[in-house]
Amino acid sequence: MAFLLSLSPHHHHHPINSPQNPNPNSPKPALLATSLPGTISKRQFTFKTTSLCLVSLITQNPLAQALSEPSPPLKPVLSSLANTKSWFQFFGDGFAIRVPPQFEDIMEPEDYSAGLSLYGDKAKPKTFAARFASSDGSEVLSVVVRPSNQLKITFLEAKDITDLGSLKEAAKLFVPGGTTLYSARTLKIKEEEGYRTYYFYEFGIDEQHAALVAAVNSGKAIIAGATAPQSKWDEDGVKLRSAAISLTVL
Repeated sequence: MAFLLSLSPHHHHHPINSPQNPNPNSPKPALLATSLPGTISKRQFTFKTTSLCLVSLITQNPLAQALSEPSPPLKPVLSSLANTKSWFQFFGDGFAIRVPPQFEDIMEPEDYSAGLSLYGDKAKPKTFAARFASSDGSEVLSVVVRPSNQLKITFLEAKDITDLGSLKEAAKLFVPGGTTLYSARTLKIKEEEGYRTYYFYEFGIDEQHAALVAAVNSGKAIIAGATAPQSKWDEDGVKLRSAAISLTVL
């Protein structure tokens, strides 16, 4: 059940110069609206298409997803990570994530107010739970939260991402078809009540490079993804990969 997101050049863009402390229980600050120019470059169109793929790919029929064959041998990319402890930590609804320096909050007003309908049965889910971008907009860090039963039909509440399948099986849910898969890893993070499993995937598609981390908690899948043009990944890939891997389920 894929859905298309608007790529209209008249779509409003609302950057915040510096991320605010996003306590999920506090109201979001009012945003000033500014309009994009009436035209949009091919580079911007490609960037927008790829940066939104994290949303569209996880709502597609998983049976339609398949990894490209053959893929090159997976690389041990997790040995290349930055220390993110000094980065700003964003707290969302059920998760936290570290935001790279100089990245701006680019959440849209409809994202902040989504779900606040007077009629609960008509409230729509937010497209993004968090979204940040570099100053030129070419690098994006996003978090998406979705009910796990939208990814895999089941009558049981998923409590861990392993309930969606193995690392290889779950790749069909999180990695789009036609992708070059560079790395796939299972991460075990110690918590008070034991260990939580996270799945990590790094892949390239349509001249874009992405790092994605996914976890499940109480029936909700939380997916963090960092994307950038392939030409920028050599320089900023460690930073973006580290931001995605900083995802913590609360």
